[in-house]
Amino acid sequence: MSIRVLIIDDSALVRNLLKHILQQDAQIQVVGTAADAYIAREKIKKLHPDVLTLDVEMPRMDGITFLGNLMRLHPLPVVMVSSLTQKGAEATLRALELGAIDFVAKPGGDMSGSLESVAQEIIDKIKIAARANLRMAGHKHRVSPLSVEEKKTVDAIIPAGRKSPATISPPLIAIGASTGGTEAIRDVLVELPDNMPPIVITQHIPPGFSTAFAQRMNRLARPRVHEAQDGQRIETGNVYIAPGAMHLLVARDTQGYYCRLSDGPRVNRHKPSVDVLFRSVAQTAGKNATGVILTGMGDDGAASLLEMRQAGARTIAQDKESSIVWGMPGAAVKIDAAEQVLSLDKIPSALVYMQASRGRPSRTLSALERLKTASAANIP
Repeated sequence: MSIRVLIIDDSALVRNLLKHILQQDAQIQVVGTAADAYIAREKIKKLHPDVLTLDVEMPRMDGITFLGNLMRLHPLPVVMVSSLTQKGAEATLRALELGAIDFVAKPGGDMSGSLESVAQEIIDKIKIAARANLRMAGHKHRVSPLSVEEKKTVDAIIPAGRKSPATISPPLIAIGASTGGTEAIRDVLVELPDNMPPIVITQHIPPGFSTAFAQRMNRLARPRVHEAQDGQRIETGNVYIAPGAMHLLVARDTQGYYCRLSDGPRVNRHKPSVDVLFRSVAQTAGKNATGVILTGMGDDGAASLLEMRQAGARTIAQDKESSIVWGMPGAAVKIDAAEQVLSLDKIPSALVYMQASRGRPSRTLSALERLKTASAANIP
């Protein structure tokens, strides 16, 4: 059965281009287009689409206002189509907060060439949206450019086989996410105190949007949040988010951890890649690390989360019920990379308890066993 799509954009050129792109896939049927929110409202009632594409800037009613009304009255999976500007990035993050499943960033320049260059990404995200856990949308959200290029492994950036350090390493938390991740990361960070061990994060996100995302998290969270810079020291009470289109790695010298950025090839078709971050943490922090894999399409991060666990790190995967898309965490669970599988609302407390319990193995193990059950809602 085909996925029925309604395209909402004030530009006739964009509407026609999107229709042309989507109709190239046999699994997608464009059932209609709309030039503004009022026309869209009537067509939704008449055509019963499965997924909407929605422009941010439109006349009469902007896309954000329309999305808010839609999610209150008639929730549907929505993929935003947004410009690569600071204003566009901030509006898109707001759309994800309201319930959009994902977004496609217009690369800019010639509109025809721009949209064609992300054609496969648009098709992939429509398919993801059609299968997404809409029940969780509006509470947690997404970003994952998928392409048809050759799938490279993390070996393209970091060679395998390097042992984790035998020396004592400071604690470090690594988080990876994709579709649904921007809001899932927010839900974790806002619940953490400002004295947490340093946190490094890879979220599949394009350039420009990562800057706005880091700034938004810095306004909301108690730890200080940065878009990571090459050579930046990694310190307690701080969070470092991978820039769009750059891999984030953790390196270590005599002074401690620091960020290293790599402009190498995509890994698992992503840049930044969660696998790259997790392997670097496994090799640098070893048993003193904690790895968390959140909602996302595909399997990026699963293999290297297993490497973290094998190096002695604690590992957590988000559960299926609270994930927008249970791809990445599901892949991690399948290969036994996750020591625990927790709902999103349990993860912040688990992280706090793990850090407080370091050095007390018997009590930690007992607590972690309790976390695997529903009674783990209130951690001592």
